[in-house]
Amino acid sequence: MNRRLILAGGALAVVLSSCAGNKGDAQTAPVADETRKVTVTVTTRQSVPQTGVYSSTVQANVVNNIASQTAGRIRKLNVEVGDFVEKGQILAEMDRVSLDQAALTLKNNETELERIKALFNEGGVSQSDYDTAELTYDVSKSSYDNLLENTILRAPVSGVITARNYDTGDMYAMSSPIYTLQQITPVKLLVPVSEMDYTHVKQGDKVSLTVDAIPGRTFTGSIVRLYPVIDPTSHTFNAEVHVANTDRAIRPGMYARVTVTYGVNNSIVLPDTAVLKQQGSGVRTVFVLKDDGTVESRIVTLGLHFDGNYEILSGLEEGETVVVTGNSSLNGGDKVEVVE
Repeated sequence: MNRRLILAGGALAVVLSSCAGNKGDAQTAPVADETRKVTVTVTTRQSVPQTGVYSSTVQANVVNNIASQTAGRIRKLNVEVGDFVEKGQILAEMDRVSLDQAALTLKNNETELERIKALFNEGGVSQSDYDTAELTYDVSKSSYDNLLENTILRAPVSGVITARNYDTGDMYAMSSPIYTLQQITPVKLLVPVSEMDYTHVKQGDKVSLTVDAIPGRTFTGSIVRLYPVIDPTSHTFNAEVHVANTDRAIRPGMYARVTVTYGVNNSIVLPDTAVLKQQGSGVRTVFVLKDDGTVESRIVTLGLHFDGNYEILSGLEEGETVVVTGNSSLNGGDKVEVVE
């Protein structure tokens, strides 16, 4: 009996304490909301270049592996790694035994053809004999030209030697090229452009790029080719960009950031502080000032972000007044005071 009375008394004390606390809260609650101070801007339209920034790696425009068609001893190497060579310059010479033999055969067949031709013109030999002599000469000429090309190795393009795999006197075994020659004027980049921009990018578009290895310098180039398929994994397609690189400053393997410009929009632009993100979603909103001094929450669609500003694609009209600062704790319908 006594225990029940003690428990009942304790419960009564808790209830009274709770009521007292609620009464105190009611006495300290604010009776009116304060007017919020904000800064605003009036929306205007301006030209916004439509750009995309992509990462890529510089490549040589052409990579040639310099090698002979047949195995043989390397007689002479004329250039070293890092040398810049011109188109047609002799890079290496192979053993000439086979070439010299082919030259003698060609000379003999040429002499025989001239003799047969003279006899044919006088009616001393048949058409068949003349045709046979001419065919023999043509075959020996083709064989000589092929041996010459594979004995005296020339640069097919102007470029830089990036690898040498043999020394003078080595037996070339056809396992790897004698030289690797890369053309770096121009260089090229395969830029992975988002499929969302597939209809915006076209051949001939100008681009700008920077490379981490050369800070503070911007290079220009153009799109020379658009690859016809889209990667189903990355949802990108390759745009082939060529950069003249006349001073040879850019080298294959460098990391580059490429900016592609594919048009200009006439859009409303706002400071990025005016745009708020709703937590837990990708919705972006701004507060628009109404004539009665209150604000209205407005959902907007964003475009590019540049220089501390957002391009607004939809949700606002030109000439509307938008809150720029002081908007972090606002709600739709709040009264605000505009300050300078």
